[in-house]
Amino acid sequence: MKNEAIPFRFNLTNLLNKARRKVGSSIGDITLNLPFVSIAISPKDLERKVAREVVIRLKDRRVLSASECCDNCIDNALKSLQEIRVVLVDKQVELSDIQDGSAYLLLDAMTLGIRQFLTFEQRLNSDAASRSHAPTQGFYRPHDIRQAYFEALELLRGHLSRCLGQMALIAGMSLPTEDMIAKYQGPWMIEAYEPLVIDDKSSGDSPDA
Repeated sequence: MKNEAIPFRFNLTNLLNKARRKVGSSIGDITLNLPFVSIAISPKDLERKVAREVVIRLKDRRVLSASECCDNCIDNALKSLQEIRVVLVDKQVELSDIQDGSAYLLLDAMTLGIRQFLTFEQRLNSDAASRSHAPTQGFYRPHDIRQAYFEALELLRGHLSRCLGQMALIAGMSLPTEDMIAKYQGPWMIEAYEPLVIDDKSSGDSPDA
């Protein structure tokens, strides 16, 4: 995705500052890579278990395994995101006693990305609802709104897939090399994120949007 096709940017500043303070000072045998930050970690057994379950449950979800071509595809992707959100929150509850750990951090990054996408999606939906448009089969959003959905979902798919790749490191698993998630592994798309503002005094709570 080219820079000019980025419809919104993720803001992970508070989460990444939290990572730097609460996880980044430890010495570990795994290096977790996030936008702007790399962290040495030593996951606990429960974190590895949860990470394995997250990778297994999410890798075949619709929004992460296929791109969109019409409005029906967009609707299916939005439904898939809600299903993913349920899984992530359930696993955060399971890790409620290890909220300073790396697995919880990644779950937080994923849920935060989805929340920020949905905030953007609400604006798109409101804009589409305010405009008259003659629908055709499978295409009932205005063209520019549909294109914005495509670009935003692509952005979110890259974010979630890279988070899932880091989760696989915690789990000690390898992601399949032939699926769609594999194409998003490697360096983070830094231009999709608001620049990190270092703040060692902030509370570290993640923003809602």
